[in-house]
Amino acid sequence: MTSDRPSGKDLRKLVSRASQGRFASDGRDPVGIIREQNSTRIQELVPVRIARMLHSPFTFYRGGAAIMAHDLAGVPNTGALVMSCGDAHIANFGLFASPERRQLFDVNDFDEAGVAPWEWDVKRLAASVVISARENGYTDAQATDAVVAAVGTYRTTLAQLMQLGAVDRYYVSVDVDTLTAVADDKPFKALIAQTAKKARKRTSGRMVEKITATRENGEPHIVADPPTLVPAPTKLVQDFEGIYGHYLDSLRADARALLAQFRVLDWALRVVGVGSVGTRCFIVLLGRDAPDGTTETLFLQVKEAAESVLQTYGRLGPAIMPPGAPSSGVQAWRVVAGQQTLQAQSDPFLGYTPTVRGRDYYWRQFRDMKGSVATELLTHNQFGQYGRACAGVLARAHAQSPQAALASTYLGKSTEFDEAAARFATAYADQNEKDYDAVRDAVKAGVLPCADDTGRES
Repeated sequence: MTSDRPSGKDLRKLVSRASQGRFASDGRDPVGIIREQNSTRIQELVPVRIARMLHSPFTFYRGGAAIMAHDLAGVPNTGALVMSCGDAHIANFGLFASPERRQLFDVNDFDEAGVAPWEWDVKRLAASVVISARENGYTDAQATDAVVAAVGTYRTTLAQLMQLGAVDRYYVSVDVDTLTAVADDKPFKALIAQTAKKARKRTSGRMVEKITATRENGEPHIVADPPTLVPAPTKLVQDFEGIYGHYLDSLRADARALLAQFRVLDWALRVVGVGSVGTRCFIVLLGRDAPDGTTETLFLQVKEAAESVLQTYGRLGPAIMPPGAPSSGVQAWRVVAGQQTLQAQSDPFLGYTPTVRGRDYYWRQFRDMKGSVATELLTHNQFGQYGRACAGVLARAHAQSPQAALASTYLGKSTEFDEAAARFATAYADQNEKDYDAVRDAVKAGVLPCADDTGRES
């Protein structure tokens, strides 16, 4: 019996590996794309978003996933689809706690997740390696070497994973000890250990100590710290009345039984990240009456899930949705499904709620031992090792999708695609610098608002 599905060799005839190195802008307007995104965000926070993006070309790239989604829609791809992170730049990998409290290293951001060509994540990572390398002062040759090595690791890791059964691939994970083992010098091992130690202290309990106080009735509440942490608007909190129960309904039985013992005590609006600034993001303080008369507390994060840039700017449309989407809360469900598919182990408190006033929200633990390696502290050799580690876990994430086998066959054993990805990444890094300058000029011309470091408009 023959299959109608194309082989990797067939795809190489349609889209050569060398052609994957091409990139040329179609003349799109980066300022216009950013303004369009800003139109749906909290307007008071838009200047903060622009300020964070303009900190450097790399932070601009981090906040410019929509721009790159537009660009990726215009470059060759094989059509082999996987569950994609949608924003797989080098700063979106890091440490977090597994349910049994191991520190895992994995992809760590899923706001843009969806079904997309496997090349898009790889090229987003590759370009971020060049942009970050330039920011660190490495030579062009060192940046190119780092990309070729990272993409080569993606290729070889994906091939190795395809030799395993689907069940064995599902159970593969990378923890902090595995990450440390790839470091070939003591300073890098020490930096990873320091990062892990710091991450272990980033817990909900520590956050409770830092940003809560006790009312006269003895109940804890969140203390505002403007402009990045402010009380949630009363009307908005009223819209969330009863929503906690719907969130619990989206959890598996054990997590639901645990969190059903808590009640909502307080809400606050919190500014997070770079690209997410201006979306509606809250922290929610939960409380449980303990037998000794005290209140046990826990923080959750509630984050708005808008349409993925893969859909709005990547022109993939509703096809980015994995099967099984609910009738309400579909964008939040997309984020949850993406994270649960791509991560080796996911937050047991990860869930979502039905649409509230036209907006979807997903829920998760807040500061659950999260940490990331400060790439600006790395030598070019260490940076190369870290890039390979990120690419390896990206391959593990993509390997959960059936068409990853087709991608692996397409990549083959040669370095042809690795080198093409480096050419693409270099060309895209050049374009990113032009886009950065264009947005900076728009701020100077008063077309875009921008805040100073304190969050006030300048």
